[in-house]
Amino acid sequence: MLKLARVGPGDVVYDLGSGDGRIPIAAVKEFGAARGVGIDLDETRNIEARENARRAGVDKRVTFITQSLYDADLRPATVVTLYMGLQVNLKIRPNLRAQLKPGSRVVSHVFDMGDWTPDETISADSRPVFLWNIK
Repeated sequence: MLKLARVGPGDVVYDLGSGDGRIPIAAVKEFGAARGVGIDLDETRNIEARENARRAGVDKRVTFITQSLYDADLRPATVVTLYMGLQVNLKIRPNLRAQLKPGSRVVSHVFDMGDWTPDETISADSRPVFLWNIK
């Protein structure tokens, strides 16, 4: 997902439904993103993610927020990653379009965005990964 989004040093990566934090941590540690932000409803998972970030040595550049992804302020993001399900993608799509700046990227593993045609699609482990560029 991060490779498809071409994550690099100028990026702020938001992972919606971040679980154990692996995507924001990898964005910073392996791809050099400026910041990573994970958003998850489950505080227990966020505690685990914070510990994972500390162990990875990136806890100063990665933040985990306990809240609904629908309430998240996505404006600082340059990349948003999702692995949530079609219904969630369809419900969050208006927020992505309204809040993200032109040039921002949205990547979803497995689930598309209905009639929002992706700019690029690849296969990872025989599953689709979709990329949309915000215009």
